Amino acid sequence: MAIDKSKLKSEIIEMVNNEQIISLVTYVLSDYGETLLNCTARTVLEKYNRIDLMEIVYTSAKELVINATKANLKRLIFSENKIDPENEQDYARGVSLLKENLNEANLIASKSKMRERDLKVTATLYFNENSFNIKVKNNFPLLPAEELRIREKLQKAQSFSSLLDYFMRYGDDTEGTGLGLTMVGILLDESGIDKHNFTLSSNVFNETAAKLEIPLRPDYPGKRKLFEDEWKNSGLSLDEFREKYREAYIQRKLGKLYQSPQ
Repeated sequence: MAIDKSKLKSEIIEMVNNEQIISLVTYVLSDYGETLLNCTARTVLEKYNRIDLMEIVYTSAKELVINATKANLKRLIFSENKIDPENEQDYARGVSLLKENLNEANLIASKSKMRERDLKVTATLYFNENSFNIKVKNNFPLLPAEELRIREKLQKAQSFSSLLDYFMRYGDDTEGTGLGLTMVGILLDESGIDKHNFTLSSNVFNETAAKLEIPLRPDYPGKRKLFEDEWKNSGLSLDEFREKYREAYIQRKLGKLYQSPQ
């Protein structure tokens, strides 16, 4: 089915003008999904006169969705082949199978299976005059081996000044689920944006979310700085303050899950 880009753009413009949250749920990113991400990024950045950030916003959003989709394919392969992720040798076998199946044709062929198992990716875009926020979520937690590998890759990426340098060194040495995250980190560095604006973590709801905040104003300190300033003024220890924030987040989340339909 052909995409009615004119209608889609009109709908996005209305949502952006009202600063509404825009979400995309996908199993394998389609042309429609790519168009929605591109059009939303462009419309928001034009609204706030920051079209110079188009490459990093759109590329990051797309890479994070693709990365999350590959993670879903990995879960599917592990399940179908009865891979034990706690067993080092079995995990390595699963990663090898993932590499063999990591191509567009297999992703598309696996779409129905991922839908059946609710292996979806939810991309949420929210914004205001201060920042453009991207959140891409899977509905399962990170495996310990995955978390270790991701941290290693992001640590290695800090020693590279450009994506080209990184690809030359590690482009062929990846299981397919960490490269997109590294790309986002290097893009932030190339754009002069604090890498701490990008986080990846699992939560108490057994979800894994990659979050990226891109400042739109030079005087906007970012959520991390605001968090640190509020913590310093709270009189609480860092662990106590984090627990306070964690409880507030859970209450907000539960409120959204169980609020009565209008």
